[in-house]
Amino acid sequence: MPLTTFKAVARKKEGLAVETEARGFKITLDEPEELGGTNTGMNPVEVLLCGLGACQTIVASAFAGEFGIDLQDFWVELEGDLDTDGFLGLADVRPGYSHVRFNMHVKSDASEEKIKEFVEFIEKRCPVGDSLGQGVKLERTKITIEK
Repeated sequence: MPLTTFKAVARKKEGLAVETEARGFKITLDEPEELGGTNTGMNPVEVLLCGLGACQTIVASAFAGEFGIDLQDFWVELEGDLDTDGFLGLADVRPGYSHVRFNMHVKSDASEEKIKEFVEFIEKRCPVGDSLGQGVKLERTKITIEK
């Protein structure tokens, strides 16, 4: 399959709330009150965790049959360590995650060996996991000033 470019837009709303949109689907993001928001939605770093878990779940669902696995249920629990002082400018520390952990739950009658092989495949094939684990080049292409 050829290189595909995905697109999204994020637009400021009231306070720290942001409305994001991709392919006509919208999500409102915000910060919790303790970080200056009004708690009207998940914050971006929570969405990042959700994106990783969703991507792993999609890969599992899409490829279970190729592994001969009857995937009766699958879910991922995720957590990440982030020093909020970096975001708030209170300390000279990274503003992003320093560590992300996840636990995949697989309900299937397949053997433990087959499930472990499948989980390794999921980790190798997940685009979000690859982007986070291998890093991705961020490039600001321009600044548009509107008056």
